[in-house]
Amino acid sequence: MRRVAVITGGSSGIGLAAATLFARSGYTVYELSRSGKGEGGVHHLYADMRDGESVKAAFDQIVEAEGGIDLLINNAGFGITGAVELTDIDDVRRMFDVDFYGVIRCIQCCVPHMRSSGGGRIINISSLAAIMPIPFQSIYSCAKSAINALTFTLANELRPFGISVCALMPGDVRTGFTSAREKFGGEIYGGAIERSVAAMEREEQNGMEPSCIARCLLKIAKKKNVGPLYTAGAKYKLFVFLLRLLPNRFVNRVLGKWYS
Repeated sequence: MRRVAVITGGSSGIGLAAATLFARSGYTVYELSRSGKGEGGVHHLYADMRDGESVKAAFDQIVEAEGGIDLLINNAGFGITGAVELTDIDDVRRMFDVDFYGVIRCIQCCVPHMRSSGGGRIINISSLAAIMPIPFQSIYSCAKSAINALTFTLANELRPFGISVCALMPGDVRTGFTSAREKFGGEIYGGAIERSVAAMEREEQNGMEPSCIARCLLKIAKKKNVGPLYTAGAKYKLFVFLLRLLPNRFVNRVLGKWYS
């Protein structure tokens, strides 16, 4: 029996690579986005992560067609950069509405169906920025930190129902996410914002291919048991290991100099 996977933000980047790979690997795949086309054996359904009704309608349609959901990958999101004091609070709300509340909306729609069928797996796409917050990317880093916290708590809440929850924290990945990022500058910072964002985007443009993250997601999906957090790429796994050993003050100063 083919397993059913739902991937949000599947119209481009990591989501598209994952949807295509999972479909080739024998899953029945539904990607939820505002602009997907459903190519390569992937079924597209419209869903706006900020609109709870459209999200619910998409999940209801999947369950009606397939009878249940085995895997949910919460990938949809976008980023904003700039100084905290110069970022409009409405832009903060808008980003959290997609990157964090959108994840909760999908989980709330999916969990009852997973529970009724005896289990399932949820993989949240987080970021290394969750544990290595980057200067002038504060809001995005906060949203991903919230995803990590949500993952830990959900793993315990849903374990009794046979539903496992984990998060993947990619490092730099070469996708359209870089060009789509919304930027807010400020002359008062003397060019520091622009230098930090430029350094960040150079790292992303030289980063991993989305297919690398897709393969990591497939490997996690097939595990019998999962831990709460995963990282893709040897370099980034080393970073996470060093974070456990080095003092927070030192790490934060290094990040400040790296992105300045």
